[in-house]
Amino acid sequence: QVQLVESGGGLVQPGGSLTLSCATSGSIFRLYVMGWYRQAPGKQRELVATKTRFGITNYADSVKGRFTISRDNAKKTVYLQMDSLRPEDTAVYYCYADLSVDELGARGDYWGQGTQVTVSS
Repeated sequence: QVQLVESGGGLVQPGGSLTLSCATSGSIFRLYVMGWYRQAPGKQRELVATKTRFGITNYADSVKGRFTISRDNAKKTVYLQMDSLRPEDTAVYYCYADLSVDELGARGDYWGQGTQVTVSS
């Protein structure tokens, strides 16, 4: 069974930095897209950043220039470097993967359990 496990969340002061990691486990044939979403209290889950297996990235306008997504295809891991953090970045951050579990299997969306990021002085 495929699992996505995030790590690296925590409390940081405004202007600070954090790096999130998401490791995958289980039988994975191909990882098409990996990325990060976030959900603040009372708000809908929103895209933060994604990266395809070919290196194409997509960022939310609110994080462009401050966050950087990277992935290690050999380790099947995705990272999110977050710099110049703001209080409005406070949210639960979820790892996301679009993948197939075998050569004949259909693609599906998988999610991690989430990690809390709090930006506050």
